[in-house]
Amino acid sequence: MNKVNNDKNSHEVAHKLMRTIEEGHTQVPDEFSPLVCKPHRIESWRVFKIMSEFVEGFELIRRYGTAATFFGSARETLDPEIYKQATELAARLAKEKEYAVITGGSAGIMQSANKGAYEVGGSSVGLNVRLPHPQKSNEYLTDMFEFDHFFVRKVMLTFASEVYIFFPGGFGTLDEFFEVVTLVQTKKIRKVPIVMYHSTYWNPLMTFIEEQLLKKFKTIGPQDMDLLHVVDSVDEAFTFITQHTETECKEGSDE
Repeated sequence: MNKVNNDKNSHEVAHKLMRTIEEGHTQVPDEFSPLVCKPHRIESWRVFKIMSEFVEGFELIRRYGTAATFFGSARETLDPEIYKQATELAARLAKEKEYAVITGGSAGIMQSANKGAYEVGGSSVGLNVRLPHPQKSNEYLTDMFEFDHFFVRKVMLTFASEVYIFFPGGFGTLDEFFEVVTLVQTKKIRKVPIVMYHSTYWNPLMTFIEEQLLKKFKTIGPQDMDLLHVVDSVDEAFTFITQHTETECKEGSDE
């Protein structure tokens, strides 16, 4: 009986979705207000826009084999050496292992990583987002897509790669970090390396996670600490990534 009900519900949802998309694809306005609260009615054009971004995003990321997603600040306020190391790490992954390098496509750490892949002839992908204050795509991209919706872009960034590399950043970087950790912890994506670059930035957070979440409040388990790996050099990051990515990808392909 549950299967019959589920099939019926799925059919009804599919029919409603098709009708909504059919209505919406001719109604997308040139300018539109953000979705900031619960809508009073279904905006067919917005449903179409969201679905089209998902389709185009998945079409883009499926073009690439093994990939590494770099996260980090769009600002240029960090030690210049950190940007150089992002460039070097991305270049080595692209040249020596033929990883596609995927970023949010903007400035700062993202541009540095894209530059590394681009300058060695590798695939350098940018998944940017339109903001009220324009966020220009960097010049080191071989492929890119610009999203209107942050949550669609985040799905693409988190499902695109076999390793996630987090350099220092702000709220956006931390949001993406905890998103990826949660997805791996809950097995919504397969276990892949999560690399945290620059211990001076990440160690205070690691201490908080261990002392507060694990030991004091017991809101995570000891095995969850094993998901995180802090590094301080390009060589250390490269070795860890290549060793563990190959293992995880092989395990994932057997499922």
